[in-house]
Amino acid sequence: MNAASPPSGFRFLPGYFDRSQQDALMQAVIEAIETAPFYRPAMPRTGQPMSVTMTNFGPLGWVTDKAKGYRYERVHPETGARWPEPPDLLTQLWADVADYPAPFEACLVNYYDATSRMGLHVDWDEDATDAAVVSVSLGDKARFRIGGPARKGKTHSLVVSSGDVVVLGGEARRCYHGIDRIYPGTSTLVPRDTFPDGGRINLTLRRVTVPG
Repeated sequence: MNAASPPSGFRFLPGYFDRSQQDALMQAVIEAIETAPFYRPAMPRTGQPMSVTMTNFGPLGWVTDKAKGYRYERVHPETGARWPEPPDLLTQLWADVADYPAPFEACLVNYYDATSRMGLHVDWDEDATDAAVVSVSLGDKARFRIGGPARKGKTHSLVVSSGDVVVLGGEARRCYHGIDRIYPGTSTLVPRDTFPDGGRINLTLRRVTVPG
């Protein structure tokens, strides 16, 4: 673990959601994938599959593929169906912590199994880059890493647990961050009848368009 301090605008809210709220969010994900199933996206240019599978809530969904790269779309890339509505708990979370005068438009839902990772990256595919990115952890613990605006700068890491919330606003909005590893079996939240390996769900709320 690097001793560097996290950047300005980074907020860590451990235990933001209690177990009953986590169960409600997990149930919302299970219901959502009936019409918007998890799929495995591909990296731009190379077409290399990502180690996570994903879906979305909201009027817009973040997608990526070899041909068109990173972008937001109104429909699921495989089913052509609209993304499901987000649960009220996420709408209230955004109102409480984002400090932004418009609602979020996309909630990216990533599923991590024991081998999944997310390399250091910056969320910068939105026009509303003045809006914070709000992230919710559900299920197994994970090691979250955040650095600065340069990919190879110093980093800070911490373990995020089920129910924790991370907010990337201010300077942190432009900083590289990622998931180094998952700690399998550290939570019973993700049901094994739906996800045989258990794992971790991450919900990332984003405002995409500039209000007005």
